[in-house]
Formats: sequence, C-alpha cells, structure tokens
Amino acid sequence: MVYQPAAGARDLLPLDVAQKRWIEDRLQQVFHRWGYHRIITSTLERMDTLMAGEAIQRQMVIQLQNGEDEELGLRPELTASIARAVATRMADVSYPQRLYYNANVFRRTWENRHNRQQEFYQAGVELLGVGGLLSNAEVLLLAANCLAALGLQNWHLVLGEAGITRSLLDAFPVNLQAKVRSAIAHLDRIAIDTLPLSDELCDRARIMMDLRGSSADVLQKVSSLGLDAEQQEVVNNLKSLVELLESEGDIPLILDLSLIQTIDYYTGIVFEVVSNANSQARVLGRGGRYDKLLGLYHPQGEDIPGIGFVLNIEDLYQVLLSTQQLPQATPASNWLVVAEAPHAEAAAFAYAQKLRDSTDLVRVEMDLGGRDAKAIRKYASDRGIAQIAWMKSDGSPTIESLG
Repeated sequence: MVYQPAAGARDLLPLDVAQKRWIEDRLQQVFHRWGYHRIITSTLERMDTLMAGEAIQRQMVIQLQNGEDEELGLRPELTASIARAVATRMADVSYPQRLYYNANVFRRTWENRHNRQQEFYQAGVELLGVGGLLSNAEVLLLAANCLAALGLQNWHLVLGEAGITRSLLDAFPVNLQAKVRSAIAHLDRIAIDTLPLSDELCDRARIMMDLRGSSADVLQKVSSLGLDAEQQEVVNNLKSLVELLESEGDIPLILDLSLIQTIDYYTGIVFEVVSNANSQARVLGRGGRYDKLLGLYHPQGEDIPGIGFVLNIEDLYQVLLSTQQLPQATPASNWLVVAEAPHAEAAAFAYAQKLRDSTDLVRVEMDLGGRDAKAIRKYASDRGIAQIAWMKSDGSPTIESLG
C-alpha cells in the first residue's frame, strides 16, 4: 500500500520550506518596519464565529464536530478570527492597533473532486481602530512596499469602493439587485440583457460594468450616474486617496468600481493585487475596509473600524519561481565535526557546540559514525559543507576546508 496525503493536502519538503520562508521573511521584515505586531489565532473556530454577519459562505468551510456536538470549522481566512480576538480580548488596548499574521487557512472549493488544494498559506495585516484617508493610504502603500521587497515586477493594484458600488445598486428593484450584482461581478453582459429591467436601468448596469480604467475616466463616468450628496462624498474621498497614492510613488493603479468581492463584509475601499508576469493575470492578494465587522463580535456591539489585506504565499511563489530569486537549494551546513576515535566523541560534541554558540548563525553537523574518511568527505562535498573538523582524543581539532 502506498500512503498518500489526504485529497487536497500536500507536503512541503525542505526546499519548498526554504522557498516559502524566503517569501515570508521578507514580508515579515516589511510588517515590522511599518510597526505591525504578529497575532496568532486558533486554527479551529466555532461556526457561529465564522458565519457572523454572513461574512463567509458556509460551503467554503471544512467543518468538524467536537464531543459536545458543537459545530466547528477550520478557518477559511483570518480577518474574522482576528476581529473576534480583538473585540473580545483586547478591550483595553489603545488604537490604532497594527497586527499582522502568517498562517495556514483551509478552504473547500467545488473542484475538490479533482483533488484541488484545500490548505493555503497567507500573510497579511489588519489596521484596526481608525478610518479615513490616511489609514486607507497606509495599507495600500504597505501592500506596494511588500511587493517591492520581494522584487516583483509587472503588477498592478485594482482599486474599488464597496460602499459606492453597493449604493449604486439601490436604484435597481430589490428582487433583482442580487442578480445585477452577480452579473456585474462576473462582467456578464448577457445576464444584464436577460433581466426584466427598463432601458434606463440596463444602461446604468452597463455603465457600472464599465467603471474600470484610469482614475480620471472612471471618476468622470461615475459622476454621470446622478449621485446624491453622500455618494458624491465617497467619490471625492476616493479621488483624494488616488491623488495621495500617485504623489507617493509609481504605484500602477487601475480604478474599478465594478469590483465586488465574494466576502461581503467590506464597507469602503476594496482592492486586488494582480500580477501580469508571463502574460498571465494572477491575483496575488486582496483586501479592503470593513468598519462593521468587529461590531458583530463586540460584547456591546461597538463598531471598530478596520482595514487590511492578505497576500497568497502560493501565488507569490508561482510568480517568483521564474525570477531565480528563490533559494535553489536548502542552506548548506558550515561544519561537519568528526570524532576520529570513540574516546574523542565527547570532545567532538563539545567542539560542535562551541561552533554553534557563535554570535552569527552557524550550521554544524555531527558525524554519527559508521563511515570511513573517504565516505565522510564525499558526504560533506555532496551536501556543500564548507569545513570538516577532525577531532582527536585530546580535544584538538584538525580543520579541513573543502574547496
């Protein structure tokens, strides 16, 4: 019998881990430089936590059951878990809170009959307790900084506004709003034509579907939809954000007011980070503002504004794979310490520990016996080990460098 991982699961071997850690370490350095602190939440959540506010679709969750018949699920994303933790366990903290995570998530997809992946690795941030222009700008600039730290080229930021997009749907009959929203989200013009809408509403839906492109063009188009004062204020705030981003550097920006996320807790800006590497569009991450989510978990129902983003480690890996930036081998050890005789073994262990106690990271292996000198040298050469310390019984080493 050949034992295989469960359907949708996979193993990460040492080189896979080294490449994954290369990405995660660079992202973590950026998070630290921006003043963010790591939070670790439970992999298991109660289903009522995950389902609060219908933020997550139940069919996405891999469900479990404990001995008390309590419905549990493996987290399909981190924002809901962090919102729960902050709202219930960080009541006395001062805001803003800058948090980041680096974790695995589990998600069931309809394609699982083809053994599609169900476990994913993500890194992301949540900026909690503050709203407005500057917090929006911080999160978007932080996302751009992350991509720069990875040396990514050929990417762009697709920026939308969930609040304005949702309010523009209010003009449609209530019983048709979900279908119009779905058609816009999937850019499905045929679906719009088949809905029982007036010519005026059909035109409105088509305009909403075309609210994508340069910021100047999109802002001009949306203004033609007869905005009320509240909608116009949202558009003005979006314009200010775009101007601030453009003044801070060369961020490739596409404004897309047809952008509607499948997760429905976003209340303000939403965005996607899209790679065009190798002429293939790939969504590397996404995020947005969610000012009502934490209130669902707060004991007194108090709303705490929040905004964040997530980057998908596997998608970053696929894009970086062709750039040769990722490690091509696991790190080699610096030393191999060999006891030349049984009574030199204690001295060999002591010398190996002395090397490991260096201020800098030094990788030291012990030879565990059973090989002659020729086999030891071949092993060291095959593994890329730089030096062998041959230990005598008096505790003195003979150092051999392998060129």
